[in-house]
Amino acid sequence: MTAEHKSNYPPKGLLRLGFRIPVYFYRLRLGWLLGKRFVLINHLGRKTGMPHQAVVEVIERDKGTNRITVVAGYGQRTQWYQNLQEHPDTFIQIGSHKYHVTAEFITPVDGEEIMVRYLDLYGELTGRLFSLLGYTWDGTEAGVRQIARDSLRFVRFLPHAEEEILS
Repeated sequence: MTAEHKSNYPPKGLLRLGFRIPVYFYRLRLGWLLGKRFVLINHLGRKTGMPHQAVVEVIERDKGTNRITVVAGYGQRTQWYQNLQEHPDTFIQIGSHKYHVTAEFITPVDGEEIMVRYLDLYGELTGRLFSLLGYTWDGTEAGVRQIARDSLRFVRFLPHAEEEILS
């Protein structure tokens, strides 16, 4: 079992544009087109305090607690991840609904379990996403666990007060 990573970070060219297009959907009030599977994260720069936005896939949703989990595909190098570590209280948006949340950082061991559940749900898509991010995956659960533990970082958004995130 080996999981290698060739650096696609920071993303450049068409890959960067592809990652940014969903942000423009939200800015044009078309976030609803992305459904419940993507979330717009509003975050403050850790050095500048300037507002930034990123759209990422919701990889897990807990309907009982209204918490959603996302993954930083480039691990700790991911800018929005680093910014949330400095400023964990923020707003997210799913479709046209906005929520005040606190970011909770998940341990790499717990991240392994989340990625295994993702693999069970999406199968082959997991490998395509790994490839897009520059990971070489051997197609096994052990390989998913290794990538999750060694390279990815997970964030769970906890809604404030009585707010409910779309079920």
